[in-house]
Amino acid sequence: MQGLSKPGKWDATLSDPLYASAGIPAIATLDSNLRFFGGVWLGLGLSLYLLIPNIEKQTLLFRVLWGMIFLGGIGRLASMLFLALPPLPFIGFTVLEIIGAPFFIWWQARLPR
Repeated sequence: MQGLSKPGKWDATLSDPLYASAGIPAIATLDSNLRFFGGVWLGLGLSLYLLIPNIEKQTLLFRVLWGMIFLGGIGRLASMLFLALPPLPFIGFTVLEIIGAPFFIWWQARLPR
Protein backbone atom coordinates (compact mmCIF):
# COMPACT_ATOMS: atom_id res chain seq x y z
CA MET A 1 0.00 0.00 0.00
CA GLN A 2 1.25 3.45 -0.90
CA GLY A 3 2.12 5.54 2.15
CA LEU A 4 2.88 2.48 4.27
CA SER A 5 5.73 1.24 2.12
CA LYS A 6 9.27 2.54 1.94
CA PRO A 7 9.74 5.67 -0.18
CA GLY A 8 10.26 4.74 -3.78
CA LYS A 9 10.45 6.29 -7.20
CA TRP A 10 6.86 7.58 -7.16
CA ASP A 11 6.47 8.79 -3.60
CA ALA A 12 9.69 10.70 -2.92
CA THR A 13 7.79 14.00 -3.07
CA LEU A 14 4.16 15.01 -3.12
CA SER A 15 2.70 14.39 -6.56
CA ASP A 16 0.66 17.60 -6.88
CA PRO A 17 2.61 19.86 -9.26
CA LEU A 18 2.40 22.89 -6.97
CA TYR A 19 3.91 20.99 -4.06
CA ALA A 20 6.26 18.77 -6.05
CA SER A 21 7.95 21.84 -7.55
CA ALA A 22 8.79 22.96 -4.01
CA GLY A 23 10.46 19.61 -3.30
CA ILE A 24 8.25 18.92 -0.29
CA PRO A 25 8.83 15.33 0.86
CA ALA A 26 5.97 12.86 0.98
CA ILE A 27 4.77 12.96 4.59
CA ALA A 28 1.65 10.94 5.34
CA THR A 29 0.07 13.58 7.60
CA LEU A 30 0.66 16.38 5.10
CA ASP A 31 -0.62 14.25 2.20
CA SER A 32 -3.70 13.31 4.23
CA ASN A 33 -4.44 16.94 5.10
CA LEU A 34 -3.94 18.09 1.50
CA ARG A 35 -6.37 15.44 0.27
CA PHE A 36 -8.87 16.36 3.01
CA PHE A 37 -8.74 20.06 2.17
CA GLY A 38 -8.98 19.19 -1.52
CA GLY A 39 -12.26 17.47 -0.71
CA VAL A 40 -13.41 20.46 1.34
CA TRP A 41 -12.63 22.80 -1.59
CA LEU A 42 -14.50 20.49 -3.97
CA GLY A 43 -17.54 20.45 -1.68
CA LEU A 44 -17.39 24.22 -1.28
CA GLY A 45 -17.20 24.72 -5.03
CA LEU A 46 -20.09 22.33 -5.70
CA SER A 47 -22.17 24.07 -3.04
CA LEU A 48 -21.59 27.45 -4.68
CA TYR A 49 -22.39 25.97 -8.08
CA LEU A 50 -25.66 24.48 -6.81
CA LEU A 51 -26.70 27.91 -5.49
CA ILE A 52 -26.66 29.43 -8.98
CA PRO A 53 -30.32 28.75 -9.91
CA ASN A 54 -31.58 30.59 -6.80
CA ILE A 55 -28.56 32.74 -6.00
CA GLU A 56 -30.65 35.84 -5.29
CA LYS A 57 -32.63 33.95 -2.59
CA GLN A 58 -29.77 32.06 -0.93
CA THR A 59 -28.15 35.06 0.78
CA LEU A 60 -27.23 33.45 4.11
CA LEU A 61 -25.70 30.29 2.62
CA PHE A 62 -23.91 32.32 -0.07
CA ARG A 63 -22.39 34.60 2.56
CA VAL A 64 -21.39 31.71 4.82
CA LEU A 65 -19.62 29.91 1.97
CA TRP A 66 -17.76 33.03 0.85
CA GLY A 67 -17.01 33.85 4.50
CA MET A 68 -15.30 30.46 4.78
CA ILE A 69 -13.17 31.30 1.75
CA PHE A 70 -12.32 34.72 3.21
CA LEU A 71 -11.26 33.18 6.54
CA GLY A 72 -9.08 30.68 4.67
CA GLY A 73 -7.40 33.62 2.93
CA ILE A 74 -6.79 35.28 6.30
CA GLY A 75 -5.16 32.05 7.46
CA ARG A 76 -2.89 32.05 4.41
CA LEU A 77 -2.01 35.71 5.04
CA ALA A 78 -1.12 34.92 8.65
CA SER A 79 1.18 32.16 7.43
CA MET A 80 2.88 34.63 5.10
CA LEU A 81 3.35 37.16 7.88
CA PHE A 82 4.56 34.73 10.55
CA LEU A 83 6.46 32.15 8.50
CA ALA A 84 7.41 32.97 4.91
CA LEU A 85 6.00 33.69 1.49
CA PRO A 86 4.71 30.61 -0.34
CA PRO A 87 5.16 29.99 -4.07
CA LEU A 88 3.59 32.64 -6.31
CA PRO A 89 0.35 30.74 -7.10
CA PHE A 90 -0.52 30.65 -3.41
CA ILE A 91 0.01 34.38 -3.07
CA GLY A 92 -2.49 34.79 -5.93
CA PHE A 93 -4.97 32.46 -4.22
CA THR A 94 -4.66 34.54 -1.05
CA VAL A 95 -5.39 37.78 -2.91
CA LEU A 96 -8.42 36.20 -4.59
CA GLU A 97 -9.73 34.84 -1.30
CA ILE A 98 -9.34 38.10 0.64
CA ILE A 99 -10.54 40.46 -2.11
CA GLY A 100 -12.82 38.14 -4.09
CA ALA A 101 -14.96 36.93 -1.19
CA PRO A 102 -16.16 40.38 -0.07
CA PHE A 103 -16.64 41.36 -3.71
CA PHE A 104 -18.92 38.38 -4.40
CA ILE A 105 -20.93 39.07 -1.22
CA TRP A 106 -21.31 42.71 -2.33
CA TRP A 107 -22.30 41.60 -5.84
CA GLN A 108 -24.89 39.06 -4.63
CA ALA A 109 -26.51 41.66 -2.35
CA ARG A 110 -27.22 43.80 -5.42
CA LEU A 111 -29.02 41.11 -7.42
CA PRO A 112 -32.73 41.73 -7.90
CA ARG A 113 -34.81 39.60 -5.55
